[in-house]
Amino acid sequence: MPASRSSQEDWSSSSRSSSPRPRGRTPPYSYTYNYISNLGVHGPTQGFGQLMYSPLAWVMNTGFFLFGVVLFGGTAMLAGLRGPRRWAVRTLAFLIAAGGVLLAVFHGTGEAPDSGAIDFHSVGALASIVSGNLVIIILGRAHREAGIATTTGRVMVALGVFGLLSLVGFMTIAGSSAGLIGLVERCAVYPLLIGFICAGRSVWKGNRRSPASNV
Repeated sequence: MPASRSSQEDWSSSSRSSSPRPRGRTPPYSYTYNYISNLGVHGPTQGFGQLMYSPLAWVMNTGFFLFGVVLFGGTAMLAGLRGPRRWAVRTLAFLIAAGGVLLAVFHGTGEAPDSGAIDFHSVGALASIVSGNLVIIILGRAHREAGIATTTGRVMVALGVFGLLSLVGFMTIAGSSAGLIGLVERCAVYPLLIGFICAGRSVWKGNRRSPASNV
């Protein structure tokens, strides 16, 4: 059993028998065990067998919101895409933005399942992850139209495929006590983040070269 998982289970048992937040005994956040959404829950509380305590939860939730909105705006500014690819990217980007808003507003605590908050949060997460990986695959395939370098486009396609496959793996163990569940979730999320960074950098570099080539 990973040390972080063991320490969180110890914290859980002690919190039920003492104060809501035992001072000096809160275990550290684990990037391999804890869910990403835990960072958006102020807590302290328990959900899905994990401790959720993030004093800077508002920072994470603001990030969820801004990520979706900024990404939608960025994809809308891509001038090279035409036809079905253009509308596919914009539709998926809208789903990412909507998912980001749901993630920011409905926190993944699982504390009050009857409220429906966790359902909205799950829908938002699924929409963002699936749509995000699909967008970088489409942009990677349409790299010439999007103004993205060929090598970068190939990397983006590989990242998107890896992200979707990792999402399948994550869905099979979500809600369990698997010790690396946080790592598997990140394997589904980080590829799309890296893919968008690569795309933005490639487009930016291409735009910088264009004025020079026209002189």
